[in-house]
Amino acid sequence: MVQEQIGANYASRLSARGIAALVFDPAHQGQSGGEPRDLEDPYRRGEDISYAIDALSTIRGIDPGRIGVLGICAGGGYAVHTARTDHRIKAVGTVVPGNIGTSFRSFQPDGAPAALDTLADARTEETRSGEPARVNWLPDTLEDAAALGLTDIDTTQAITYYRTERGRNDHSTNRRLTRGDALLLGYDAYHLADQLMTQPLQVILAGRIGTTGSYESGMQLWKLAPNPVDLMVIDGAGHYEMYDVPEYVDAAVDRLADFYSNNL
Repeated sequence: MVQEQIGANYASRLSARGIAALVFDPAHQGQSGGEPRDLEDPYRRGEDISYAIDALSTIRGIDPGRIGVLGICAGGGYAVHTARTDHRIKAVGTVVPGNIGTSFRSFQPDGAPAALDTLADARTEETRSGEPARVNWLPDTLEDAAALGLTDIDTTQAITYYRTERGRNDHSTNRRLTRGDALLLGYDAYHLADQLMTQPLQVILAGRIGTTGSYESGMQLWKLAPNPVDLMVIDGAGHYEMYDVPEYVDAAVDRLADFYSNNL
């Protein structure tokens, strides 16, 4: 995901409702700096959010005591993980939040420890060869997905959003540097959230429960949080439909605007 995609859909609507919103590309991706490219480092993602707050705090017209965060999909987990220890964040909003560590571990057919063994061997070989390995996040086309036997609605909607004109962006490579996979396997976005994330929390979920795990993740977060304020389930919506279908996005943003207005 890059800034022109889901974040822009939400930020533009929040801005129209009078809430200043900043969207940015994470380090190593999109139009941000950082080498190597395509690295998904969950710990650096948290640092990026804190750096964004640094920048916001210097802008005239922004009250540094009234800064909230919004995380969507894996960004919801990153927002929670950051808010636990960066209490400059005064309110936490999430839409279809995911814990990318939990998800990544669940994808390993032989378990996370075996996957880490394989990654260790691969990194040794990569270091010797000097050739960084990259893999796809998603099949590039629906035809590629079908050839792999991936025909569930969430996979097809993800490809339709990220890899067709609907949501495709030239700055989004759909590639992941495998060097970061070990970091993802060891990551827990919700670690200590029940003790440290005392800010008001909003969770917005898609009502159609699919294969992404975001409904289950969002409900887990809601139960863990010390200060849950508002839970919204949007009937009929799927995970990826929460990215850009106006009916669903507008409903979510209306609720988010109220949440931020009341808690910032």
